[in-house]
Amino acid sequence: MQDPTKLIFAPIDDAENNLQERTAQGVSAGVKEVIGVFLRYTEGAYAVNYGNSSIGLFTNLPEMLDKAVISRVQGRFKIDGARTTHDFLDQDHLWWRKLDKTIPDFVNMARSSDYEFLKDQGLAKTMGDILNSVEKPSEAVVLEAYDKAEQHYNVNEHEFYGNLYLEIQKIFPFFSSRDVRNIQSAISLRLTDFDLEQDWFDNPEIYFKQNYETKFNMLQELMKQNMKGLDFSEIRRQEVVRYLDNVATIADTDFKRQVDAESNSNEY
Repeated sequence: MQDPTKLIFAPIDDAENNLQERTAQGVSAGVKEVIGVFLRYTEGAYAVNYGNSSIGLFTNLPEMLDKAVISRVQGRFKIDGARTTHDFLDQDHLWWRKLDKTIPDFVNMARSSDYEFLKDQGLAKTMGDILNSVEKPSEAVVLEAYDKAEQHYNVNEHEFYGNLYLEIQKIFPFFSSRDVRNIQSAISLRLTDFDLEQDWFDNPEIYFKQNYETKFNMLQELMKQNMKGLDFSEIRRQEVVRYLDNVATIADTDFKRQVDAESNSNEY
């Protein structure tokens, strides 16, 4: 992870198995050691950041992750399955098309729409292509804090966020400056998530051999194009809402799990 000569992506599937909450009953010494190493090399003096490596934690149980580990996670995304009629059609198509190819006419099913299978699917070029526009928080407690802050300030005023974070901290005491920094990192990632134009590589004269000022201006224009009409204020609002909803979801699920565990223990 600390080799500056390589681009590194380290995915950890079922992350709750190796990065489980250390205070939970029955957590092994091995898990605690893994977490100790993870924390040491993702923050602090040992965490040399070359900007060439990324760790991906994948889990269906984010509330079971160690709180310190969660605090290190800057970008948070809910990975859904099919969400639209076309999504479900495409998922089915990927399955039955093998039968149709192997045994022609065996499927013997008609289509009632003009939709071209897999047309709505594809690789996203930027995070903005993946993330849906967020208007207001979906979690009730976050929406309440959001509305309180909005009563005093407009969402495009800096004071709005200072007030919102304070309201959130009243609800979730564990919300801290580290969370604010994670939000800032997520916003910065959105702003810089774009690819250089292919013709810049084909013809170095267009970009690479230009002076610093010209290259800087070209990058600025490319960034603005990538935003597709959104400005910093709107992107900030989207990422704040998305992050706070995530915080509330994890906290709520964790609370329900604790209540269920307590109820089950009382039954015995």
